Amino acid sequence: MSRNVTDQLSEGVLTALTTIGAEPPADLLWEVPREEFHGDYATNAAMSLAKSARRRPRELAELIARHLPPLPAVDRIEVAGPGFLNVFLNPDWCREALRDVLASGDSYGRGNLGEGTRVRIEFVSANPTGPLVIVSARAAAVGDSLARILRFQGYTVFTEYYVNDAGSQFQTLSRSLEVRVRQALGEAVELPENAYPGDYLVDLAKEWLGTHGPSDLQASDLPDRLGRFAVERIVSGQRKVLGDYGVEFDRWVSESIEVRRQQLPERAIDLLAAKGLTYEAESALWFRSSEFGDEKDRVLRRSGGELTYFAADIAYHLFKFDGVDRVIDLLGPDHHGYIPRLRAALIALGKSADAFDGLIVQLVTLLRGGQPVRMSKRKGEFVLMEELIEEVGKDAARFTFLTRRHDSPLEFDLDVATSRSAENPVYYVQYCHARISSIFHQLAERKLAAPDWGIVDLRPLALPEELGLIKRLLRFPDLVAGAARALEPHRIAYYLQELAAVFHPYYNRHRVISEDMPLTRARLALVAGVRQVVRNGLSLLGVSAPEKM
Repeated sequence: MSRNVTDQLSEGVLTALTTIGAEPPADLLWEVPREEFHGDYATNAAMSLAKSARRRPRELAELIARHLPPLPAVDRIEVAGPGFLNVFLNPDWCREALRDVLASGDSYGRGNLGEGTRVRIEFVSANPTGPLVIVSARAAAVGDSLARILRFQGYTVFTEYYVNDAGSQFQTLSRSLEVRVRQALGEAVELPENAYPGDYLVDLAKEWLGTHGPSDLQASDLPDRLGRFAVERIVSGQRKVLGDYGVEFDRWVSESIEVRRQQLPERAIDLLAAKGLTYEAESALWFRSSEFGDEKDRVLRRSGGELTYFAADIAYHLFKFDGVDRVIDLLGPDHHGYIPRLRAALIALGKSADAFDGLIVQLVTLLRGGQPVRMSKRKGEFVLMEELIEEVGKDAARFTFLTRRHDSPLEFDLDVATSRSAENPVYYVQYCHARISSIFHQLAERKLAAPDWGIVDLRPLALPEELGLIKRLLRFPDLVAGAARALEPHRIAYYLQELAAVFHPYYNRHRVISEDMPLTRARLALVAGVRQVVRNGLSLLGVSAPEKM
């Protein structure tokens, strides 16, 4: 099976449309019906094309079905309702297609959807003013999985972390650390109202004093020195936690060095001004963003001469587009309104509207015993990412974050994530892989070799559950391609849970290794296929596939 099932079906439908003289659609969409009696795949193509074809939807559907060329994958095609085309797959073809799953191995599901397209994904990018928190863990899981999925679909992907080490937050960090240093020296000073209160700054103050003395507090460049020291240490901690989480970035970008020092904001403003898209008002410099889909114009330079964060972000995004065709940002829940204004600036500077995607990663509520967990052990306002990893582990954390769409709020139940039961989604999926691995360990203990998947007779796989499992495996390439198109890695997690929910009952009811050797060999091929797809899916999520549990 060299192509996805739906690619083959689409080619057949397009051939039929050409034969009957109907205009083919720009994109032919297939879905998997909820009910088995509606077939294995269905499309509403006839209904969407009926008007342009000047035919009734059902009439057009019947013509397509009648002129569909012979396809080895198709057993029959039925017209249902107002004009749905329901496709039923050929069982013999499905059994043979299982060989392709096994032959493809770790590459099964790989595609060329993004071949030739270069993408930069920026995610997490938490301000370097403290340790990473739980919402950063969710963003890291989504961003890293998305990068893996896009690479698997042929995109050239670059991942990036933006360090906001300039502006007011950097200055507040510096002042906060200075107060903690003075307190460590015994001075009676209080934190300013807007300072960062976490105990991590107490630790940083002690570390700073390990190599500096009171006289260093008199240095004229003290704010910058303290700020740089704090950023370096905090970012180092963020790197370590992300590494423990299985997330590595291709590039870490410093706002102060790569953006501000290179005067990129001024250059971006000059480009906008050259296009007549800036103006002076109220002693400030404005960008005519309302002309490009934003709800109102935006300030680039305040009346005091200070650049806005928006001006720096425009410059940074021009920097990000260097060498790539598409940029994807994962943003926090308070950035909904930021996406249209940033897209407006990029369009104004010559980028296409679809070259930039902003994805909102929603907040997380941590639960224990059904009650929200609000406070960190480190006296901060939020639970830290490293604390979560220590308690539930990398795999449970990553998979749980991917069980819902990134733009939906998520409740993370610690009791569920640490349980060894079917209630825990990652355990349920990983246990599927471990169970099948145990079958092959048993085979080895009996000094039996796994059969040659290329020649094993698969006809004994006749049970409805067996054919159902095979058909689910054959959906995986389409599923991965769909997740890449929609930028939705949670689709992989959904699929794996559904696959595990079908496999475990089958495993409980039917012996794989039995005295019936033809049946044993065929079932070994089936479970090997399931194991391969589970492993491939978990890899795309950055989750391990254990041999034993």
